[in-house]
Amino acid sequence: MTRTGTFEVYRDNAGEWRWRLVASNGNIVADSGEGYRSKQGAKRGIESVKRISPDAAVEILDEG
Repeated sequence: MTRTGTFEVYRDNAGEWRWRLVASNGNIVADSGEGYRSKQGAKRGIESVKRISPDAAVEILDEG
């Protein structure tokens, strides 16, 4: 199985826990968008994204 990305859990400058999804080429393709008080909270955020994303709809918002 080829790995397409890696979730990284880290502490930001404010001491909060965050996650980011890094593609195999090193680009960050998604992030938590918010800090968590605990590492476990950040891990729960990752699990939530993993759980809902396989069936997530794509919505194109075009104002023009």
